[in-house]
Amino acid sequence: MDMTTCLKSLLLAVHQYRDGRTAQNAAQLQRLVEEVSGLKCDQLLSSGQVMPRECVRGLVELSGNPNTSPTLTSSIISLLSQLACDDDSLEILNSRYNLTSTLASVVHCHSATPGEPLVLQCLQLLQKLTYNTRVFQSTNYIHELVAFLITNIQSDNDDIIMPCLGLMVNLCRDNRSVQRHIKSLDHVKPFYRTLINFLAHNSLTVVVFTLSILASLTLNEKVGEKLFDATNIHQTFQLVFNIIVNGDGTLTRKYSVDLLVDLLKNPKIAEYLTRYQHFSACVSKVLGLLQSKDPDSAAKVLELLLAMCSVSGLRPLLCEVVFRPVAGHKLGGAGHSRRGGGADDGRKAESGLSLVKWLSSPVEGAECCSLQTLQLLNELLEEALGSDSVSECVLGFVEMLLPVLLGLLRGLDPSQGDAHLRKHCHRVTHVTSLLLVLCAEDSTRSLVSRQVSAQLGLSQVESLLSLACNPSGSDSDLSQVCADALLKTLELMSKLRQQVKDMETSFYRMLQDQRIVTPLSLALTSHHRERVQTGLSLLFEASPLPDFPSLVLGESMAANNAYRQREAELSVKRVAVQEVPPSSILDCSSGSSRSIHSLVDKIQNGLELQEHQKDSHVSQIIDVYEQKLSAFASKETRLQDLLEAKALALSQADRLIAQYLFERAQAEAEACKLGSLLKEAERRREDLQGELSNQVQEVALAKADIEELLHHNARLQQDSDTHQDLKGVYNALLNRFNESERLLKELQTAHISLTKQSDALRRNHEALQLQHQKTASGLEEREEEIRSLRSDLQQKNSDIAGLRGELRAEEEKLQEKDRERRELEETVDALRKELNKTEQARKEASIKASSLEMQKSTLEMKLKQKEDELSKHSSMIAMIHSLSSGKMKSDVNLSL
Repeated sequence: MDMTTCLKSLLLAVHQYRDGRTAQNAAQLQRLVEEVSGLKCDQLLSSGQVMPRECVRGLVELSGNPNTSPTLTSSIISLLSQLACDDDSLEILNSRYNLTSTLASVVHCHSATPGEPLVLQCLQLLQKLTYNTRVFQSTNYIHELVAFLITNIQSDNDDIIMPCLGLMVNLCRDNRSVQRHIKSLDHVKPFYRTLINFLAHNSLTVVVFTLSILASLTLNEKVGEKLFDATNIHQTFQLVFNIIVNGDGTLTRKYSVDLLVDLLKNPKIAEYLTRYQHFSACVSKVLGLLQSKDPDSAAKVLELLLAMCSVSGLRPLLCEVVFRPVAGHKLGGAGHSRRGGGADDGRKAESGLSLVKWLSSPVEGAECCSLQTLQLLNELLEEALGSDSVSECVLGFVEMLLPVLLGLLRGLDPSQGDAHLRKHCHRVTHVTSLLLVLCAEDSTRSLVSRQVSAQLGLSQVESLLSLACNPSGSDSDLSQVCADALLKTLELMSKLRQQVKDMETSFYRMLQDQRIVTPLSLALTSHHRERVQTGLSLLFEASPLPDFPSLVLGESMAANNAYRQREAELSVKRVAVQEVPPSSILDCSSGSSRSIHSLVDKIQNGLELQEHQKDSHVSQIIDVYEQKLSAFASKETRLQDLLEAKALALSQADRLIAQYLFERAQAEAEACKLGSLLKEAERRREDLQGELSNQVQEVALAKADIEELLHHNARLQQDSDTHQDLKGVYNALLNRFNESERLLKELQTAHISLTKQSDALRRNHEALQLQHQKTASGLEEREEEIRSLRSDLQQKNSDIAGLRGELRAEEEKLQEKDRERRELEETVDALRKELNKTEQARKEASIKASSLEMQKSTLEMKLKQKEDELSKHSSMIAMIHSLSSGKMKSDVNLSL
């Protein structure tokens, strides 16, 4: 049978089993469930058909009923596991059918027998449903499920420990309410001890599950600080990287990546990873996983690399790993590296090339990997181009990357449906964002301008304008996505309009197109800052143009604001939409009443035609039918009243549920906001603490500088005092010189006194010469003492060298003679004391030598001064002699 026929039969069997729980109905339903399980069920729920969803609703109700047989429940859960094959189906099962609480109730009902296959099926399906999905604490049976998991994790049943650990990881990850509930339990400490014991398990999957649970529960507590401190974290990094590269399978690798991503959210652990010495080698091996054709593994690897890009200290290391090995691979030189180097060099050379290959990979399901790769390259190239100088490796990688990026801009086919258009617009947005990053630097902008043409930009804008203004359906999200891609493309044209020929003309022509109003108004009235900034920059360029439709843009913005205000008002009043509206139910009930009245009319008309042919029993039959019809009418009235009451109660319940969901969303938003504020406060506290430590260090340095300045000031003050003394001596000498001039004039009048004074000066000169000779002899003696001290110092150094040689000899003998160790140690101590004394004597001798040298320099200075004075006195005596000899000659002549 085909799928449609099987689903119709299955839906009919579900209704029959619900009405009568007989063994025959159960067997028929189980047979149909197994038949549907044998068919291809891929994307059956996400196809949007009504029949599969009705069947799933009925099966979920039956599986949650404790009266359903375990065999039938097991078959139903097996079928639901097959249906949960993609993300959309998992979302539908979680949101529409509340399958998580249903499976939790099944586990709770069979908690006494945890080893039976039904419980294992439920746990495995719950693990698929709750992965990357937050389970609220208000979900039915969630507390019982947590208690069941904790109990069985501490049990000895190895078959159930692993699925319980995997489900516990999903429940605890990024879920503060479940974490708070587990920490509030009385038996949480034995649970922690069991988890710590699991760290030595021989299964890598169990170890990863255990580390993930401990990271979620204890990362910011004392237990977590001990587990993930500086001494253990490097071993944890090595273990996680080894599991990612050489793990047991995709599941283990997926949870290992999630564990490392969660650890990177902690600033302290992220700082530890920046100092991890094997980080580059580990990242190279992780990048080697991208060479496989498994999109799931590639998506997790790219998710890990994007998480690493969020740490500022890791981005330069990632750039070094991704870009540097591609230096010899600008345009397909991978074959040369394989021939010229080893296998490890080839793997390193493929790091950047494997990222480029995933951009245009034909593998099914690679679209998500392509977008993640574009985001990763955006982060890495922004970091690489933000440095002082762009390396040749980066330029070679960009040159290799540009043709692939431009190829991603092509391939738009509106006939393939909205899903294809949405994917293409997302891809165009990411590609243009990456090209805008490349245009931020001159060297890479020149490379982009060589590859991009004005015709390419014009064709992209034309196709995106046709999509943004004429969407294929009423999907507003598609219009917004097209508008984002269009604005990014226009921004790229604006960046390249000076470098690319005819790009400026095409850019301004597109800005004057009437169709630009719709995407530009969506950007200007958006809640996203980046869209508004892009729209404002384009509006700044377009407003001076003569044909720019500014009035139409204003009206469009006003219409968008009015629409959003109306949506906000209706969202408060909106209630959940029912699948079967009460009006249709009432119409059906009124139609049934009309059919009953018509049936009564037909019976009465038929009986009137035959009233002459019937006997007296006809009137009795008519009375019986009238009584039954009146009973049916009264029953219908009561049912209609009950239906209206139920509809009213249902609408009130839906309104209360919507109000509760709104309040809960508000509370969660406030909690997230408070959490972000707390994180921001913690970050600011750490920044301020770092600034405080820096300021304390600066204060200490300033105090040291101040002390040094005070010492320098004291030395300057001493120099100033010496200068003042020398100035006084200079003034005294100047006064003496003036006095000598005055005396010279007096000596010219009194020759006798001058001759006496010359004799005195001659005697003074002789005394000064004697004093000079004594000073010179004293200096020679001092120099002799300095030489002797230096020879003594050399002798002491030789003694020290000899003592050190003896010490080494004694240390060599120490291995052979243990008994003499103490005596040798005492000898060494004595020698060291003597050495210290010798060092002290040498220091004192050097100090004395320096002081003697200072005295020698001062004596030489004084000697020079005395010699200068002596020369002055000699000149004066010579002058006096010359004057006296001239006067004597004149006297002799006079006497003659």
